[in-house]
Amino acid sequence: MWSFCTRPNVCAVQKLIGTNRKYFTNCKQWYQRKICGKATVISYECCPGYEKVPGEKGCPAALPLANIYETLGVVGSATTQLYSDRSNLRPEIEGPGTFTIFAPSNEAWASLSAETLDSLVSNVNIELLNALRYHMVNKRVLTDDLKHGTTLNSMYQNLPIQIHHYPNGIVTVNCARLLKADHHATNGVVHVIDKVISTTTNSIQHIVETEESLETLRAAVAASDLNSLLESEGQYTLLAPTNEAFEKIPREMLNRILGDPEALRDLLNHHILKSAMCAEAIIAGLTMETLEGTTLDVGCSGEELTLNGRAIIANKDILATNGVVHFVNELLIPDSAKTLFELAQESEVSESMNLFRQAGLSSHLTGSERVTLLAPVNEVFKDKRPTVDSSMKNLLLNHIVKDQLSSKYLYHGQKLQTLGDKELRVFVYRNNLCIENACIAAHDKRGRFGTLFSVDKMLTPPTGSVMDVLKADHRFSTLVAAIQSAGLMENLNRPGTFTVFAPTNEAFRAMPQGELNKLMGNAKELASILKFHMADEILVSGAVSALVRLKSMQGDKLEVSMKNHVIHVNKEPVAESDIMATNGVIHAVSSVLQPQASRPQERGDEPADPALEIFKQASALSKVSQRNPRLAPVYSRLLAKMKENSGGF
Repeated sequence: MWSFCTRPNVCAVQKLIGTNRKYFTNCKQWYQRKICGKATVISYECCPGYEKVPGEKGCPAALPLANIYETLGVVGSATTQLYSDRSNLRPEIEGPGTFTIFAPSNEAWASLSAETLDSLVSNVNIELLNALRYHMVNKRVLTDDLKHGTTLNSMYQNLPIQIHHYPNGIVTVNCARLLKADHHATNGVVHVIDKVISTTTNSIQHIVETEESLETLRAAVAASDLNSLLESEGQYTLLAPTNEAFEKIPREMLNRILGDPEALRDLLNHHILKSAMCAEAIIAGLTMETLEGTTLDVGCSGEELTLNGRAIIANKDILATNGVVHFVNELLIPDSAKTLFELAQESEVSESMNLFRQAGLSSHLTGSERVTLLAPVNEVFKDKRPTVDSSMKNLLLNHIVKDQLSSKYLYHGQKLQTLGDKELRVFVYRNNLCIENACIAAHDKRGRFGTLFSVDKMLTPPTGSVMDVLKADHRFSTLVAAIQSAGLMENLNRPGTFTVFAPTNEAFRAMPQGELNKLMGNAKELASILKFHMADEILVSGAVSALVRLKSMQGDKLEVSMKNHVIHVNKEPVAESDIMATNGVIHAVSSVLQPQASRPQERGDEPADPALEIFKQASALSKVSQRNPRLAPVYSRLLAKMKENSGGF
């Protein structure tokens, strides 16, 4: 394929399979071999003004230039040539001068309604001449001169022609796509376009004011004071919701938005794109920014335009002096105009919302109270759905944080107050952002008054210090006694940020009795072992993805990992994770962790390092072997053994 692109004056044509639509492209813009999701076939032909020479590559022969009238007949615009003759435009485009004509293709003329075509060509009236002169510019304009967002003064009353040159290489003229560009003539240049273009004198606001199907939109625009914007200079795209689109919205929701000036303005700005986007320029999905600051996914599927993946555009490319209007038959409601309940309808938290509703907490999630909702995802309840009682209601209240927050502004150690009068801590990790034991599972959604945080589990607010929690749980009675014996209780009661891998009673019972008695009878060794189970930073399970090395208070490192959704410490599975305390977190373990053996100190009753002994022997023997040749082989064997024990060094 690429070899054709290097041949002189060869142009690529990308044809949409099953249609007559063609895209004359270059080798840098293949549109991924698809147009609007449909397969294309690529062929090659001589570029305008060139032809083949037998036996030579490409199209090396330049054709002699003709005037514009004659050129129209050879570029696929014979109908434009015919109408130029009928309207008496022919003498002008055959004669001297420099012109540019955007010539509709034969198919473009044929696609006009019979009524429109008849009004133009009947009795060879002046309307046809005016229409053709609107397609002309009184100078030579090549594709490189067609800059995005510019206008050209036509030869009909100097009325403007709007030019858009998009990043994907497509050029539109009043939203008609440029099919074949830069056909040079002796008196100018011909560009073939896919539509017959018409004059544009109305602003977007005027279209809204005069179109019957936009009556509700007209009232909304007036109420939000956007009239001046829609009639100002600029290049916008209005995705205009029809009356039908407004009628599809639940009446209660629509009345709430229409009665809230800020929500209404956000709603309308969400339908206005910051630049003019003609339908013909959309050949694949792209993201466009709205005046509200949000984005919309604009794409196409076959002949239909799509918004956020839905084919909801009913009428497209109504051109205005300050942009383009597309009618849409569904309302695009931004998050900023929604309540928390409405936000949740598009998220995986429907089970949580049912719990809040059953607990009688709906008023907090639908009113004007500024809150942030921590909503567990549906996956949390796949095995069992909790019963809503007074205890559950209190817990749910602690999933509602006072104030409307944004996750990007949360910081490590931040304290959040809940409607249940609990204080929650924020933990920022390399791979996660957590509030107590619950970590944020999706991008937050910011509504009109509330923000939705989808979290990966039910939150458990802390109820006391590490020691309070351990004492209250009968599984840790042996550990509590050991902490008291080792003199560590005061430390675990003070404010701090502890992680404790807490051995259960079963973990201690699993130790050999003699070893357990020895450990419990040696306060210093007991304190060391217990400190090996503690760290001076909070690590919840959501912070562990692959492997985390945590420095214990004893000094050695703890290796914390996640395998099959179970947290492990030093390869031992954690029986229960994320038992939250006001000064830390507890993870229950079923075995007593043992630190790696310390390096032996210089003591006579400890076994010597074999490699060191070999080295000493070898050093002594080297001197002897120099004096006694018979000992040389012994010396060599000792050296070999020393190297073996030291890894070959």
